[in-house]
Formats: sequence, structure tokens, C-alpha cells
Amino acid sequence: MDNVATNPASNAIVIDKLTLEYGTQVLFRRFSLTVPAGQKVLLVGSSGSGKSSLVRCLLGFVTPQEGTIAIDGTILDGKTVWPLRRKIGYVSQEPQLGTGKVKDLIQLPFTYHVNTHLKYDPSGQARLFEQFRLSGALLDKDISELSGGEKQRVALVISLLLGRSIYLLDEATSALDAEAKAAVLDYFRQRPDLTVLMVSHDTAIAAITDRTVTMPAVAAQEAVR
Repeated sequence: MDNVATNPASNAIVIDKLTLEYGTQVLFRRFSLTVPAGQKVLLVGSSGSGKSSLVRCLLGFVTPQEGTIAIDGTILDGKTVWPLRRKIGYVSQEPQLGTGKVKDLIQLPFTYHVNTHLKYDPSGQARLFEQFRLSGALLDKDISELSGGEKQRVALVISLLLGRSIYLLDEATSALDAEAKAAVLDYFRQRPDLTVLMVSHDTAIAAITDRTVTMPAVAAQEAVR
């Protein structure tokens, strides 16, 4: 199969008739979604509707039974998954940041072979810390000392410094207070060059997104057809 999708590359994400099942449990069936480049989309739905599993499909961690995913016009499969992941920034509700000092953690991804073409930008990091209401003193703290909200924002900073064009945020602002959440959301709202698919139970986020998409409800124990 040709890896180039028939959908125009102006669409950052194209999910076409995706079905995901675990045993007899159907999370979603023939789900489709198109996210044009630069659009900000809020994905909502009841618990168990498959929102986080859909994000994992987009990252290539989970393989659906049916349907296709295209990222920037390229079909996601075993051959394209690694180069496509380099386009995507992913931040979860509880980022796994490892151990050590925050400043070392932020610079670590730039030492990876896959990122050798990138250069750590300390001034960019400082601007993002200011934007996201993070103190510079945090850099000398151990990661274990950070609050949940600080970990989420540090993870966002790292992802943004890596220059991804598509962001998958899975409850990535859930631990933030109102001021910090507003600062993060305002940043993405002012970046028309970034595509964002945000999973959240906080429907107030809809105010800064272009549209809200609801995952369709599927019976939790529907028999596999």
C-alpha cells in the first residue's frame, strides 16, 4: 500500500473509519475525524469512550482493527511511525519525566540521536517558563519535588522546544490552577502554526478551541462483530 494518503497535506490529522476493540470490548467503531493544520480541537466523551486510546493510536502505540490514520498526508504504519512521531508532541495527565534536576531533564532530549539536528534554546526555554508561570528557580529542583501542575508544564516546555507541529494533549492541564491553565491555553491559541488535539473533561477549554468533537458512545461490552 502506498504510504501517501489521498487526503490533502493541509490536513494535519485524518482519521478514517477507525475501529478499536479489546477482546469483546469495542472502544469505538468506524470513527472518523479530520483536523486541518493549525486547528485546535477539543475531544470529549464519557469515560471508557476511547479518547486516550485514540491518542495512543495516533502515536502508533496501539494498532486499530480497521481504518487508517494519516499525519500530514502520510499514512501511519510500521514503516512511517518513527518519522511521523517526530512531528508530534505528546503530553499526558501524569508525565513520566524520569529522575534528576529539571534543567538536565529539559536538555536531555537534545542529546538523543533522533534530535541531533535540533539545538537547545535557553532563551526559548526562559520565555516558555515565563509564559507558563514557572519560576526559573525550578530549574535547580529535583523532578521529584515538582507538583503535578509543574510537571505538566515542564513536559509542555520540553515538547515545544523540540519544535513539533502537532500536539496531542491528554488531560495535560488537569493539575493546573486557573491562572496557569489560562496561560497555557492562551499560548496555543496564539500559535496558528500549531495543530492541537486536546482530550479533556474541562468543557471550559472549548472557549479557546475551534471546535469540540464528542467521541460516540459504544456499549462497553459490545460483542465483536
